[in-house]
Amino acid sequence: MTHSGPAIGVIGTGSLGFHHARVLAGLGGLCMAGVFDLDPDRSRHAATELGVERHESLDSLLSAADAVVVAVPTVDHEDVALAALDRGVHVLIEKPMAPSLAAADRILAAAEASGAVVQIGHIERFNAAVLAAEPYLLEPLFIESHRLAPFVARGTDVAVVLDLMIHDVDLVQSLVTGDISDIAATGIPIFTDTVDIASARLSFESGAVANLTASRVSVEPMRKLRIFQASGYLSLDLAAGTGEFLQLKRGLPVFSQDRVWEGVGDGGLASLVDRIELVGEDAEPLALELENFRDAVQSLAPPAVSGRDGRSALAVSLAIEERIKRHVADTH
Repeated sequence: MTHSGPAIGVIGTGSLGFHHARVLAGLGGLCMAGVFDLDPDRSRHAATELGVERHESLDSLLSAADAVVVAVPTVDHEDVALAALDRGVHVLIEKPMAPSLAAADRILAAAEASGAVVQIGHIERFNAAVLAAEPYLLEPLFIESHRLAPFVARGTDVAVVLDLMIHDVDLVQSLVTGDISDIAATGIPIFTDTVDIASARLSFESGAVANLTASRVSVEPMRKLRIFQASGYLSLDLAAGTGEFLQLKRGLPVFSQDRVWEGVGDGGLASLVDRIELVGEDAEPLALELENFRDAVQSLAPPAVSGRDGRSALAVSLAIEERIKRHVADTH
């Protein structure tokens, strides 16, 4: 193919796939290879709205593309990804990577055989608040996340752990070094026949602990991450893409209950800590993710969120779901 960059297409033009196509259509350094969806009306709408080519078949799009975004329902991720990888076409697969670890392993094996790039769509890695916090992260000891959303039908083909919590599972694993030593979890279904509210506690061999809460039946949306470490406390609002780092002022005396801190006024917390505002680039996280995919395809370098990363997040999330099932069984 002769063009200014890799030809990238989108498979699946539902809500998320449409936005992938929208961003790709305006991104430099690549050629938009078009879209395909099993629903011809949906793909026709996306193609017309965005001014991109509409393909009549998966085979047609794969023949025109160097790389594709796989934005179909999770149950179809494996079939679509393997069809692409068997042709040597690079893939960005929306999270969760696959419905099972066996399916994820088959995808990774196909990628290994073809030499193609596999990236997983854990978009929070490209959140402005997370990127702005990176220079201040130093061996987190405790992480707390709340990911709450109002109920919508989209995404209910999987439980809330694979729908929402998996974002924070991936983030925590990218922030904390070492393996997970223990998982505890509970959850309940509300509107669907799968778990709609879940809480999990991940304990790491390093001593770090992460408490994760996810809900898709909340009145008000929330996406917050709090990180505690010896050097201070980070509070990130992932929805707003902003945050703050509260760092203990240098030179403060060690606190003891039998004496007053000399030199510390009555200014409350402000007299004890320095507040550093965390502001990242004003860029759409989806655009940063797709730029990273484009660059990985061009250089054949590992993407920010590799297939192995996606499998790891899937493995932990499936383990959380298993702990929830056990907890419910034990309770009953």
